[in-house]
Amino acid sequence: MAPSPIQQTFPGINDKFVLFVNFQTVTKVNNRLYFRLMSVFTMIYSSFLNYSQQIDDSLMLLINRQWTNPVVDQVTLFMRESIFHIPLYIFLMFISFQVFGKKAIWWIVGAFALVAFTDLLSSQVIKYTFNRLRPCRDPYMAVRIRFLAKYCGANPSFTSSHALNHFAFATYVASSFRRLSKWFNLLYLWAGIIAYSQVYVGVHYPSDVLVGGLLGILLGWWGYRITHQALSLHQPAT
Repeated sequence: MAPSPIQQTFPGINDKFVLFVNFQTVTKVNNRLYFRLMSVFTMIYSSFLNYSQQIDDSLMLLINRQWTNPVVDQVTLFMRESIFHIPLYIFLMFISFQVFGKKAIWWIVGAFALVAFTDLLSSQVIKYTFNRLRPCRDPYMAVRIRFLAKYCGANPSFTSSHALNHFAFATYVASSFRRLSKWFNLLYLWAGIIAYSQVYVGVHYPSDVLVGGLLGILLGWWGYRITHQALSLHQPAT
């Protein structure tokens, strides 16, 4: 085997030392490459976040300040009130007993468990992981938006618990009754109006409700699958 350049310069050096020197050289090169790549990635990620925030801010101002109407002002405030939705919940419980009989009790328990889980996930885990200020508390946005809600929550903005909870519930119910009637898919519109209202009144950014809604659909489907498999629930054929 031909001697390495190091051995040609220093003939007394053994092969192990040459391997050690080569390893150190490669390690230094790899470290430099790693840090350069990380610097590039950090710049790209930072630019992406800034660009995303600009889009979020622009869409927020469009919904909150320009696409407005006095009637919509009242509707969005009304849709945020939990008491408004009680008749719908009573109707859905009645339907569940018609479809599932005595097992409807456990179907209802499953719905409560699902919403409790999604609310805990959003309000206690995701929000404090990202720790994003609500638009009504952000110094930049607070002076630019119309704030219509009764109060601005002190907890972080991302994700919207309203969006996550209602889309999870809508998916759970619509999936459970999909063979009974396609009209139950209107629950997605109901959840969408509630989510949109959060942006309209100034308590959430559009991305808060978008991600919350998508995650809610995923968890709602997951909750539906678990409940129906565990209880062996069967829907009537159409």
